[in-house]
Amino acid sequence: MQHLRAFSVFFTQSPSFLAHQKSMAQNKGHDNARSLFGIHQIPTDNHIRDLLDGVEPALVFPVFYEIKRALEKGKHLSRFRSFNKNFLIALDGTEYFCSNQIHCDKCSNRTFKNGTTEYFHTVVTPVIVCPGNPLVIPLIPEFVVPQDGHQKQDCENTAAKCWIEKYGEQYASAGITVLGDDLYCHQPLCELLLEKKLNFILVCQPNSHRTLYEWLEGMPLDTFSIKRWKGKVYEIYNYRYVNQIPLRDQEDALLVNWCELTITRSDGTLIYKNAFATNYQITTLNVEAIISSGRTRWKVENENNNNPSCGLSSTNLLFQAIAHFKVLVARRATNTLT
Repeated sequence: MQHLRAFSVFFTQSPSFLAHQKSMAQNKGHDNARSLFGIHQIPTDNHIRDLLDGVEPALVFPVFYEIKRALEKGKHLSRFRSFNKNFLIALDGTEYFCSNQIHCDKCSNRTFKNGTTEYFHTVVTPVIVCPGNPLVIPLIPEFVVPQDGHQKQDCENTAAKCWIEKYGEQYASAGITVLGDDLYCHQPLCELLLEKKLNFILVCQPNSHRTLYEWLEGMPLDTFSIKRWKGKVYEIYNYRYVNQIPLRDQEDALLVNWCELTITRSDGTLIYKNAFATNYQITTLNVEAIISSGRTRWKVENENNNNPSCGLSSTNLLFQAIAHFKVLVARRATNTLT
């Protein structure tokens, strides 16, 4: 029962477990902290934070390996195999603390035009995702550490590289494709992924890849369209792709393969448009699956970073609680919350 109490704060998915129990007692005449978790005196939020202040994040990282072993033993991981029989790992940075007053020496900061300085902490959260699967599996995160002379984007890229350096090789044998937004679609990170024997499907936008898009203007592209009925209207899926195109304007430029999906309605209304760079050789037979995999990166935000339930079913609630407990501990180890 003592171990179960540690996860009580996640059961309600409320910012304050104490406030939730007080509200329940006021509205229903009693709370469920004692009946469900054997808690007779509910600690305050600040008391819990004080208890967690001295805990190093790495102390609970092994929990993630226990989750993986439990999922493998229960044969749940196979449901996450996707394109090319790979696991898709989506990387994304998320901000978990922000204040105009409270800060520490590990805070990143930004100054606005009115002179106000905002302090914040960011973490890169790797998550196993799969098209059509509402569940996600969070992996060990990498905390963004500010570096002198670097912008926020540079720091996030550095954190992503650190994660790949630490864990890339151990995951590579399982067959991994890394997903990410345009921020990660640059040669140093792509080369690191290939060095670690990891595949990639990364968002590739014109504004940050001018050389690549200049090449596209003068190249013949493979194209085809598919018309799909969506219940009320038809949507037209227009695919374009080309292989072996330079990622940047240098002699040592990495050659990548590029694909694009534009979805419109019959009246010309634009529904969706995005493009991706990948190391996979693209063909008419696999371009749909590649783009579907690339689009799945949104799950790292919607099902993990911005969703307290992580999209997990009740059978995996304990795994979710353990993972979130670790992140909470890690936050407190930075001494930014008071």
